[in-house]
Amino acid sequence: MKTREEQPGNVDIVLLAVSAILAGTGIIMVYSSSTILAMNNFGDSYFFIKRQMLWMALGFLALMLTARYPYRNWQKLVKPGLLLCFVLLTAVLVLSIGKTVGGARRWLVLGPISFQPAELVKVVMVIYLADILTRKREDLTSLVQGLLPRLAVLGGAAALLVMQPDLGTAVILILVGCGMLYLAGARFSHLLSLGLAALPVIFMLIYRAPYRRRRLEAYLDPWKEPLGSGFQIVQSYLALGSGGLWGRGLCESQQKLFYLPAPHTDFIFSILGEEMGFVGTFIITLLFGLVIWRGFSIARHCPETFGKLLASGITLLLGVQAVINIGVTTGLVPTKGTTLPFISAGGSSLFFSLVAVGILLSISRSLPREKR
Repeated sequence: MKTREEQPGNVDIVLLAVSAILAGTGIIMVYSSSTILAMNNFGDSYFFIKRQMLWMALGFLALMLTARYPYRNWQKLVKPGLLLCFVLLTAVLVLSIGKTVGGARRWLVLGPISFQPAELVKVVMVIYLADILTRKREDLTSLVQGLLPRLAVLGGAAALLVMQPDLGTAVILILVGCGMLYLAGARFSHLLSLGLAALPVIFMLIYRAPYRRRRLEAYLDPWKEPLGSGFQIVQSYLALGSGGLWGRGLCESQQKLFYLPAPHTDFIFSILGEEMGFVGTFIITLLFGLVIWRGFSIARHCPETFGKLLASGITLLLGVQAVINIGVTTGLVPTKGTTLPFISAGGSSLFFSLVAVGILLSISRSLPREKR
């Protein structure tokens, strides 16, 4: 019989509350940033917000289920989960159910439902790494036996993502994977050497694709072609700058009037800055900081290795994606199609972000009583 110390406890209420606030803010901002675009493209001002609210409802249902599901049981699902991910990534590229939007083939369409397998892949890869690094931890100091096999699986998934093309998600996957490898005990010198060896491949991927090359040039000097390759980031600067300290007010953005591309997805943080000002962007950034703090706190207090690595990986996943998205909108990172977790329009991103939080909450329930 379990002692009182071992009984499942309450979830991390701070993490749950912050996630709900971010998702709620996302609903408001998707409505504000997408109504005019939705009316122009689909004849329905509520086209995007209806889908976002449906996915949020499904996401919170999944969050509640995963929060109550013992996180150790995810280890039993690693192999079928990996197989499913590679099948879905391949299906996007070769089957007719794959859908091309904006020149990228990233969506699977199953009747009225469309979703991005990449969002599922990110969560499954974190679970896979947490499992394999727990079982093979003693091999991590070896480059050949410990490090390369793990990176081969990551590299296979990243290669399929690049073929879509989705270099941004591939980069996030590799960054999170390397972070988990380092936390599990891999040598920094090995990771650094492999990173330097991969630089020529990255540069080749950039320079062989004209649009990526233009994005890099725009990142280095967006004002060189403010109406060309630098248009997106210049309009993002204008949105953030015109918001001032307190913002123009909710729904009062001017940049969403067909000036700033993707105002409801990749650049929703810019619209948030225009309407809610520096204060609003600071609060949202602070809330993401709280998510990262609570995630790593759960990881630190978890008594066993799998839980530590799983919590760390999920926290890295949410944190890296948020940092990259905010970095893109502020010109600190080259432009790439990366959503802001919880906030950007996109059902797959919102759903799996909430699933990831649910897993974190499940780990928090298992902490020793004095650490809850």
